[in-house]
Amino acid sequence: MTHTYLRRLGGVAAATVAAGLLAVPTAAVADDTAPEVLGTEQGGEYRTNACDATTAPLRSGRTAAGPTLKAKVTGAGARFGVWDETTGAQAPVYTGEAQAYAQQASVKVPGLLDGHSYAWHAWALQGTQVSAPSADCHFSVDTTSPTATVSSTDFPASGKATKYAGQKGTFVIRTADPAPAGGTASGVACVRYGFDYLGVGGCDSPNAVKPGADGTVTLDLKVLNWGSNDLKVQVLDDAGNLGQASYSFYAPSNPNPPSTLGDVDGDGTADILLPDAQGNLQYIGVNSADTTPGSTVRAVAAPDRTSWASYQVAHRGWSNDHAPSADDLFIHKPGQGYLYLHRNVDYGSIGQALTGAVRSTECVDDTGADAACPADFAKDWSKADQLVAFGPVDGGTEPSLVTLEGGNLWLHAGGDFAYGWQKARKLTTSGVWGGYDLIAPGPDAAGNLALWARDRATGELHAHPVPKRADGTLDFSSLADPAANVVATGFTTDAYPTLGSSGDGDGDGKPDLWAVTADRHLVTFGGWSAPKDLGALR
Repeated sequence: MTHTYLRRLGGVAAATVAAGLLAVPTAAVADDTAPEVLGTEQGGEYRTNACDATTAPLRSGRTAAGPTLKAKVTGAGARFGVWDETTGAQAPVYTGEAQAYAQQASVKVPGLLDGHSYAWHAWALQGTQVSAPSADCHFSVDTTSPTATVSSTDFPASGKATKYAGQKGTFVIRTADPAPAGGTASGVACVRYGFDYLGVGGCDSPNAVKPGADGTVTLDLKVLNWGSNDLKVQVLDDAGNLGQASYSFYAPSNPNPPSTLGDVDGDGTADILLPDAQGNLQYIGVNSADTTPGSTVRAVAAPDRTSWASYQVAHRGWSNDHAPSADDLFIHKPGQGYLYLHRNVDYGSIGQALTGAVRSTECVDDTGADAACPADFAKDWSKADQLVAFGPVDGGTEPSLVTLEGGNLWLHAGGDFAYGWQKARKLTTSGVWGGYDLIAPGPDAAGNLALWARDRATGELHAHPVPKRADGTLDFSSLADPAANVVATGFTTDAYPTLGSSGDGDGDGKPDLWAVTADRHLVTFGGWSAPKDLGALR
């Protein structure tokens, strides 16, 4: 669109046109001093390339001050003119001047009409001289918020749910972006969603999805909390306007919940727990085909309220005094004396405050009989350089922990950690375990336990069996020499900074290894061979 109005500013005719609007310069400077258009800015979004006929213009949303127009000038200031392209009127709807600072001049344009499209250009000013106009830039205005409604046949708002807490349900979000009278809408850009808590973010956040052509988003979400739930929804349009919806429903508890060691989110499958790039904690099924998490716990739920990345999170087993039958979580940062415990009554959503795992004050000897604690037994968890969930040692579901403290291994088992009823047993005395990464694979199909270890210096993987004796006690004698029982090589810290095991992932009755590569790919193994790259972690 070419605007002749206010472009020819010399002479009496121009003075008549501009009377009451702008002071009219008496001469024009050369065309090569015309401003370089920088673009239109709205709410932090800045477009530099909407100054041609092919680029989509910026869409300006709800703001009292209006969008900001910017131009680069070689003179003392700039003059701006804005035209309404929806009405096609030749008269500008806005004119204004601004001084230049560091060769940039800008103005805010208030009072624009919802749903209308606009064009603008600028002139450079130097004293009484004015340049040729810049190229035309374009933007549109949309101040009408989009809308969203939510429904679910699995978890209807009426309360007659056909699924249980801990199971996935289908939720349908229908969005619309109403067109303002006499204009056009910008269109729905994305939907953000979350149970109870959304956090802040835009369409690039992990919990954002773009609706289909009909404005519908269909989500399969695992409902983690038993009882009343709220699915929070935000819908954003291309102008940055925000609409909100909340869907309340009731999720009944499962009368026959699955019971699988290593399962945190209650779906009957053991989970791999890893932080994502934003510090959220991901639950990825051990038999998953890719790295899509089944559930994610937000970073703000971590003990430091910022990220899970610096914490060791161990899990295998649960106390018998709570439902569902899903792993409790032990959360520890090396060097800290406090060990956090999450009583998993909410399918791993960690919706309530974390409690503490009390350090035992009692010890047992190699036979399991009560004994005085060794002199190097610490009174808190600060000496635990590593901590893994070993698995139930008595055939039940009660969790136990193996810690690496001062180069030796300790077993903590036989009671409720919430009260310190477990007892400690020193498993090694050589003090040479400090150079190894501990991995707890859990029981095999026969119920035998083991401890795996990666030699950080060589990349060798060691598998130390801990079988049951005839009397039901466990034989830890293989742990005397950490360098024994090499089963694989090549697991260097450069190739695999992180190793772990979540039990049997391929269903052959034997525990399997998983690893995270240096470029954050998740790799699973059959035992410790046959690697399978599941792709990059989020």
